[in-house]
Amino acid sequence: MTDENAVSKFETVLFKLSGELLGGKDGRGIDDRKLRRTADELVDLAHRGLRIGVVIGGGNFYRGGSRSEPSIFAERGHHMGLLFTIVNALALEQGVIQSGADAIVQSAVPVPSVVEAYDGNACRKHLDAGRVVIFAGGTGHSHFSTDTAASLRAIQIGANVLLKATKVNGVYDSDPELNPSAARYAFVTHSEVLEKNLGFMDATSIALCREHRLPVRVFDALTEGGLIQAGMGEEIGSLVSEEN
Repeated sequence: MTDENAVSKFETVLFKLSGELLGGKDGRGIDDRKLRRTADELVDLAHRGLRIGVVIGGGNFYRGGSRSEPSIFAERGHHMGLLFTIVNALALEQGVIQSGADAIVQSAVPVPSVVEAYDGNACRKHLDAGRVVIFAGGTGHSHFSTDTAASLRAIQIGANVLLKATKVNGVYDSDPELNPSAARYAFVTHSEVLEKNLGFMDATSIALCREHRLPVRVFDALTEGGLIQAGMGEEIGSLVSEEN
């Protein structure tokens, strides 16, 4: 367990959380216990002085654009997914506030009576004031994943690292759920991820990180304390970077 008096090696981080991490046993809806644990770990890091941005997905309600229902046009499916990210962001905002830190949601999809629109200058002021800034609405456009939104927001806030929380403990050479012999990378470059088509993030998001030399730490968020360990800079999971 991380020393409660320890200081993170980072100044600013961007967490990418999938909506399923907040879901119940089947990954659907919002499980209060998981929401509280996630919020508590973010608050622990905020109290250490870490500037924290979070991009959250909406897959616990609907995986926008990936469903095959013929009655839903693909672009509308993406729009539905973007709206569900706002639902998750509002829930996480309230969880963080109840756990003892300030938080605010900024959305790339404008819903002015509910959330603040994304604004880079306002975002930096929120971070400087110690607020956890939760980004919803993806990039604001269909056909772009929340992984791409996470890379974009991490670059915009000057994050030292993008911390991708997953259900597995890193990047593997094949799907560990399908292949028990899959090997985990402790370190891999962005270029190798693209060349080997290691599908833990989409290619657009990885290419953005490579272009801006933004390291990505992929780790297991289902283990208690995982967000804290990643936020403190501990060498868990896999590191994706051009420099080891």
